[in-house]
Amino acid sequence: MRIRVLFFATFRDLAGTRETIVELPEEPVVKDFKSHLQIKFPGLSPTLNTGLISINREFAFDSDTIPDGAEVAIFPPVSGGSHIENPTICSIVEDEIELNAVLSSITKRSTGAVCIFSGIVRGVTTRKGPHETKYLEYEAYKPMAEAKMKQIADEIRARWSSIVGIAIVQRIGRFEVGEQTVVIACSAYHRDTGVFEAARYGIDRLKEIVPVWKKEVNPVGEIWVEGDYIPDKND
Repeated sequence: MRIRVLFFATFRDLAGTRETIVELPEEPVVKDFKSHLQIKFPGLSPTLNTGLISINREFAFDSDTIPDGAEVAIFPPVSGGSHIENPTICSIVEDEIELNAVLSSITKRSTGAVCIFSGIVRGVTTRKGPHETKYLEYEAYKPMAEAKMKQIADEIRARWSSIVGIAIVQRIGRFEVGEQTVVIACSAYHRDTGVFEAARYGIDRLKEIVPVWKKEVNPVGEIWVEGDYIPDKND
Protein backbone atom coordinates (compact mmCIF):
# COMPACT_ATOMS: atom_id res chain seq x y z
CA MET A 1 0.00 0.00 0.00
CA ARG A 2 1.06 3.59 -0.66
CA ILE A 3 0.49 6.63 1.56
CA ARG A 4 1.15 10.24 0.63
CA VAL A 5 2.67 12.07 3.61
CA LEU A 6 2.71 15.87 3.94
CA PHE A 7 4.93 17.72 6.44
CA PHE A 8 4.18 21.23 7.69
CA ALA A 9 5.99 23.89 9.75
CA THR A 10 8.43 22.36 12.30
CA PHE A 11 7.98 18.87 10.87
CA ARG A 12 8.79 20.01 7.34
CA ASP A 13 12.07 21.46 8.63
CA LEU A 14 12.95 18.31 10.60
CA ALA A 15 12.06 15.92 7.78
CA GLY A 16 13.84 18.06 5.19
CA THR A 17 10.97 17.72 2.73
CA ARG A 18 7.40 18.88 2.18
CA GLU A 19 6.06 15.48 1.22
CA THR A 20 6.98 11.88 0.57
CA ILE A 21 5.43 8.58 -0.47
CA VAL A 22 5.56 5.76 2.07
CA GLU A 23 5.03 2.15 1.01
CA LEU A 24 3.94 -0.41 3.60
CA PRO A 25 2.87 -4.07 3.38
CA GLU A 26 -0.46 -3.49 5.15
CA GLU A 27 -2.72 -0.75 6.50
CA PRO A 28 -1.19 0.53 9.78
CA VAL A 29 -2.73 2.34 12.71
CA VAL A 30 -1.43 5.85 13.34
CA LYS A 31 0.74 4.78 16.29
CA ASP A 32 2.62 2.20 14.21
CA PHE A 33 2.87 4.61 11.29
CA LYS A 34 4.65 7.12 13.56
CA SER A 35 7.19 4.45 14.49
CA HIS A 36 7.85 3.79 10.81
CA LEU A 37 8.40 7.49 10.15
CA GLN A 38 10.89 7.75 13.01
CA ILE A 39 13.00 5.14 11.23
CA LYS A 40 12.65 6.81 7.82
CA PHE A 41 13.19 10.34 9.22
CA PRO A 42 15.32 10.13 12.41
CA GLY A 43 15.17 13.89 12.83
CA LEU A 44 11.48 13.63 13.67
CA SER A 45 12.05 11.44 16.72
CA PRO A 46 12.20 14.18 19.41
CA THR A 47 8.90 15.79 18.38
CA LEU A 48 6.81 13.27 16.46
CA ASN A 49 4.76 12.19 19.48
CA THR A 50 3.74 15.81 20.13
CA GLY A 51 2.60 16.38 16.56
CA LEU A 52 -0.90 16.20 15.16
CA ILE A 53 -1.95 13.78 12.44
CA SER A 54 -4.71 14.07 9.88
CA ILE A 55 -5.96 11.38 7.50
CA ASN A 56 -7.65 12.66 4.37
CA ARG A 57 -8.01 16.11 5.96
CA GLU A 58 -9.60 14.99 9.24
CA PHE A 59 -7.82 14.81 12.61
CA ALA A 60 -6.65 11.27 13.40
CA PHE A 61 -5.54 9.49 16.56
CA ASP A 62 -3.19 6.65 17.52
CA SER A 63 -5.76 3.85 17.14
CA ASP A 64 -7.10 5.03 13.77
CA THR A 65 -6.27 2.94 10.70
CA ILE A 66 -4.66 4.58 7.68
CA PRO A 67 -6.20 3.23 4.45
CA ASP A 68 -4.33 2.56 1.23
CA GLY A 69 -3.91 5.72 -0.86
CA ALA A 70 -4.55 8.06 2.05
CA GLU A 71 -3.20 11.59 2.34
CA VAL A 72 -1.62 11.90 5.78
CA ALA A 73 -0.43 15.25 7.15
CA ILE A 74 1.84 15.82 10.14
CA PHE A 75 1.96 19.22 11.84
CA PRO A 76 2.29 20.96 15.21
CA PRO A 77 -0.67 22.20 17.25
CA VAL A 78 -2.08 25.18 15.50
CA SER A 79 -1.32 28.41 16.69
CA GLY A 80 -15.83 27.68 1.22
CA GLY A 81 -18.56 29.05 -0.65
CA SER A 82 -21.52 31.33 -0.05
CA HIS A 83 -25.31 31.17 0.04
CA ILE A 84 -27.53 34.15 -0.58
CA GLU A 85 -29.42 33.65 2.71
CA ASN A 86 -26.44 32.88 4.94
CA PRO A 87 -23.23 33.89 3.16
CA THR A 88 -20.14 32.05 4.37
CA ILE A 89 -16.64 32.86 3.11
CA CYS A 90 -13.80 30.57 4.23
CA SER A 91 -10.48 30.86 2.44
CA ILE A 92 -6.70 30.81 2.58
CA VAL A 93 -5.23 33.60 0.43
CA GLU A 94 -1.88 35.11 -0.45
CA ASP A 95 -3.10 38.51 -1.62
CA GLU A 96 -4.01 41.45 0.59
CA ILE A 97 -7.41 41.11 2.26
CA GLU A 98 -9.81 43.80 1.06
CA LEU A 99 -11.96 44.66 4.08
CA ASN A 100 -14.61 46.43 2.02
CA ALA A 101 -14.97 43.34 -0.17
CA VAL A 102 -15.26 41.12 2.92
CA LEU A 103 -17.87 43.48 4.39
CA SER A 104 -19.87 43.49 1.17
CA SER A 105 -19.80 39.70 0.90
CA ILE A 106 -21.56 39.11 4.25
CA THR A 107 -24.08 41.95 4.36
CA LYS A 108 -27.64 42.22 3.06
CA ARG A 109 -30.20 45.02 3.07
CA SER A 110 -31.40 43.80 6.46
CA THR A 111 -27.92 43.77 8.03
CA GLY A 112 -27.53 46.24 10.87
CA ALA A 113 -24.23 45.20 12.46
CA VAL A 114 -20.91 43.71 11.43
CA CYS A 115 -18.10 42.86 13.84
CA ILE A 116 -14.65 42.47 12.29
CA PHE A 117 -11.54 41.10 13.97
CA SER A 118 -8.31 41.77 12.11
CA GLY A 119 -4.95 40.26 13.10
CA ILE A 120 -1.90 42.47 12.57
CA VAL A 121 1.83 41.65 12.73
CA ARG A 122 3.19 43.41 15.81
CA GLY A 123 6.76 44.57 16.00
CA VAL A 124 7.05 44.44 19.79
CA THR A 125 5.61 41.76 22.08
CA THR A 126 5.23 42.89 25.69
CA ARG A 127 3.91 39.72 27.34
CA LYS A 128 5.05 36.09 27.60
CA GLY A 129 8.70 36.88 26.96
CA PRO A 130 8.93 40.44 25.62
CA HIS A 131 10.80 40.65 22.30
CA GLU A 132 10.93 42.30 18.89
CA THR A 133 9.72 40.80 15.62
CA LYS A 134 11.21 41.56 12.19
CA TYR A 135 8.61 39.69 10.12
CA LEU A 136 6.37 36.59 10.10
CA GLU A 137 5.97 33.76 7.62
CA TYR A 138 2.66 31.89 7.52
CA GLU A 139 1.92 28.55 5.89
CA ALA A 140 -1.17 26.35 5.85
CA TYR A 141 -2.43 22.90 4.96
CA LYS A 142 -4.92 24.62 2.67
CA PRO A 143 -7.58 21.96 1.92
CA MET A 144 -7.91 20.94 5.56
CA ALA A 145 -7.64 24.55 6.78
CA GLU A 146 -10.54 25.69 4.64
CA ALA A 147 -12.62 22.67 5.70
CA LYS A 148 -11.97 23.48 9.37
CA MET A 149 -12.86 27.13 8.77
CA LYS A 150 -16.22 25.95 7.43
CA GLN A 151 -16.59 23.82 10.57
CA ILE A 152 -15.99 26.93 12.71
CA ALA A 153 -18.63 28.82 10.74
CA ASP A 154 -21.08 25.98 11.39
CA GLU A 155 -20.20 26.06 15.10
CA ILE A 156 -20.82 29.82 15.21
CA ARG A 157 -24.25 29.41 13.62
CA ALA A 158 -25.12 26.64 16.08
CA ARG A 159 -24.25 28.92 19.02
CA TRP A 160 -25.63 32.20 17.67
CA SER A 161 -28.64 31.65 15.41
CA SER A 162 -28.85 35.40 14.80
CA ILE A 163 -25.62 35.47 12.79
CA VAL A 164 -26.30 36.09 9.10
CA GLY A 165 -22.92 36.24 7.34
CA ILE A 166 -19.51 34.84 8.29
CA ALA A 167 -16.12 35.44 6.71
CA ILE A 168 -12.94 33.69 7.84
CA VAL A 169 -9.94 34.65 5.71
CA GLN A 170 -6.32 33.77 6.52
CA ARG A 171 -3.32 35.03 4.54
CA ILE A 172 -0.16 32.97 4.03
CA GLY A 173 3.30 34.07 2.98
CA ARG A 174 5.71 36.65 4.40
CA PHE A 175 4.37 39.66 6.28
CA GLU A 176 6.11 42.71 7.64
CA VAL A 177 5.26 44.54 10.87
CA GLY A 178 1.90 46.28 10.56
CA GLU A 179 0.53 44.01 7.82
CA GLN A 180 -2.81 42.27 8.16
CA THR A 181 -2.76 38.48 8.40
CA VAL A 182 -6.30 37.31 9.22
CA VAL A 183 -9.86 38.59 9.23
CA ILE A 184 -12.87 37.16 11.05
CA ALA A 185 -16.13 38.96 10.32
CA CYS A 186 -19.68 38.24 11.44
CA SER A 187 -22.85 40.08 10.47
CA ALA A 188 -26.28 40.22 12.09
CA TYR A 189 -29.49 42.22 12.01
CA HIS A 190 -28.69 43.94 15.32
CA ARG A 191 -25.55 44.54 17.40
CA ASP A 192 -26.95 42.97 20.59
CA THR A 193 -27.52 39.47 19.20
CA GLY A 194 -24.08 37.93 19.76
CA VAL A 195 -22.14 39.38 16.82
CA PHE A 196 -19.22 40.51 19.02
CA GLU A 197 -19.02 37.17 20.81
CA ALA A 198 -19.26 35.25 17.54
CA ALA A 199 -16.28 37.06 16.00
CA ARG A 200 -14.23 36.46 19.15
CA TYR A 201 -15.17 32.78 19.11
CA GLY A 202 -14.12 32.58 15.47
CA ILE A 203 -10.55 33.78 15.99
CA ASP A 204 -10.10 31.77 19.19
CA ARG A 205 -11.32 28.60 17.49
CA LEU A 206 -9.17 29.24 14.41
CA LYS A 207 -6.11 29.25 16.69
CA GLU A 208 -7.15 25.83 18.00
CA ILE A 209 -8.08 23.67 15.02
CA VAL A 210 -7.18 25.33 11.71
CA PRO A 211 -3.81 24.01 10.44
CA VAL A 212 -2.05 27.35 9.92
CA TRP A 213 1.39 28.05 11.37
CA LYS A 214 3.66 31.04 11.66
CA LYS A 215 7.41 31.35 11.76
CA GLU A 216 8.62 34.40 13.66
CA VAL A 217 11.88 36.01 12.58
CA ASN A 218 13.44 38.29 15.19
CA PRO A 219 16.79 40.03 15.60
CA VAL A 220 18.43 36.92 17.11
CA GLY A 221 16.96 34.11 14.99
CA GLU A 222 13.72 32.44 13.96
CA ILE A 223 11.21 30.06 15.54
CA TRP A 224 7.99 28.30 14.61
CA VAL A 225 5.34 29.55 17.03
CA GLU A 226 3.35 26.51 18.14
CA GLY A 227 0.18 26.32 20.19
CA ASP A 228 -0.63 24.06 23.11
CA TYR A 229 -4.20 23.04 22.23
CA ILE A 230 -4.50 19.35 21.28
CA PRO A 231 -7.67 18.55 19.28
CA ASP A 232 -9.79 15.59 20.28
CA LYS A 233 -12.35 13.52 18.38
CA ASN A 234 -14.97 16.26 18.84
CA ASP A 235 -12.84 18.72 16.85
